[in-house]
Amino acid sequence: MHCSVLQGRGVHCQLKTLKMRVWIIFLLCLAGHAMAAPTEEEPVVEELVTEEPVVEDVAQETEVGANPVQIEIGDFDEAIEVVEEEEVVTENACLNHHCKKGKVCEVDESNTPMCVCQDPSTCPAAEGEFEHVCGTDNKTFDSSCQFFATKCALEGTKKGHKLHIDYIGPCKYIEPCLDSELNEFPLRMRDWLKNVLVTLYERDEDNNLLTEKQKLRVKKIYENEKRLQAGEHSLDLLAHDFEKNYNMYIFPVHWQFGQLDQHPGDGYLTHTELSPLRAPLIPMEHCTTRFFEQCDGDNDKYIALDEWAKCFGIKDQDVDNDLII
Repeated sequence: MHCSVLQGRGVHCQLKTLKMRVWIIFLLCLAGHAMAAPTEEEPVVEELVTEEPVVEDVAQETEVGANPVQIEIGDFDEAIEVVEEEEVVTENACLNHHCKKGKVCEVDESNTPMCVCQDPSTCPAAEGEFEHVCGTDNKTFDSSCQFFATKCALEGTKKGHKLHIDYIGPCKYIEPCLDSELNEFPLRMRDWLKNVLVTLYERDEDNNLLTEKQKLRVKKIYENEKRLQAGEHSLDLLAHDFEKNYNMYIFPVHWQFGQLDQHPGDGYLTHTELSPLRAPLIPMEHCTTRFFEQCDGDNDKYIALDEWAKCFGIKDQDVDNDLII
């Protein structure tokens, strides 16, 4: 006897009819057809009803959460999965978060970026002695990375506050600077600064080495026929040229101050700001340290523009903040 005959006589037939409808809907969705009610063709119904194991599997799937309504939107499953994956992917908060030397960025549980001290052992291995640096504690570090990571770990301590890069290269014996040698140092430094600016002017084809205002200043020096060409010169000749062509040296001295006064640009040079200039010089010019110490006339650990200019022999009336361009 068919269930269509027993319709309305028992719950058992109602359940079997429901299972049958679910199975038909499922088949129609897989075939890409629109959902339709089961037909009244008895042979088809009988065949589906007799496949009890298959019907039971659908029932089991339904019991564990396969809602028949969800089957209707099967065509959108892929789109739904993509959305879920995009929601799970979290942007790396450290991508645009910059840390100072010696620190690296990490995120906490709420994906908030923060800077923490770098482990010195994670620094890349040095390729040679040219990457070594000597600290003010007279200790050689394999690289500047290792130095700054070590300094970071000492933050808040007296030792960490005093630790700086002394010079580039492994630590070595530096001869003491005599008074006579100290007086000679600014002669070579002034000439060197002037030649550096002229070289930058000559090579600035892409306009990324000097600003337009700086170029106008250097152009006057470059085109001056009286300019002392770069080369090995006696101290007497350097002193004579400074006296004779004094105006050529005013801007180079101001320019170098402006190049160093960057972090922050407040009109004062700290030990850290001086480092890019003094660190490479010390192994070649043993009077470097004493010279810059002498520039700090009031011993306040900062070198102001007027103190800097005085060190290089620039007259007070020629010190001009407007030349820091």
